[in-house]
Amino acid sequence: MKTLPLLVVAVAVSACASQPTPPSAQSLGESQQSVPAVSQCIAQKWANQSQQTVISQVIAANNQAMDVYVPGQQPPNGAAALVRPSWTGNSKTWVGSRAGSGTGGNTGGDVSGCL
Repeated sequence: MKTLPLLVVAVAVSACASQPTPPSAQSLGESQQSVPAVSQCIAQKWANQSQQTVISQVIAANNQAMDVYVPGQQPPNGAAALVRPSWTGNSKTWVGSRAGSGTGGNTGGDVSGCL
């Protein structure tokens, strides 16, 4: 009987893992680089171009998933690039964008250079 709770947890985790993209996100592309490398590239490009602070938020432990907020946007509801492990197996990292509740920004403009 002790294996039943473990089985339920395993099924719940595998069900969550099968979701291809976060809710309300638009796919921007995939990369062979790691999640931290892609996140850092996006943040650096946006910071250099805007001359503003860019916020990166770790979503999963060990930088396995990150949100990089558009300059001027704030967590948790600001416009951001979502950087996640790839679900396809063809690449390491998936990148998407989420529109913010504020004034927004172009999340797709410079992301392609980091893929």
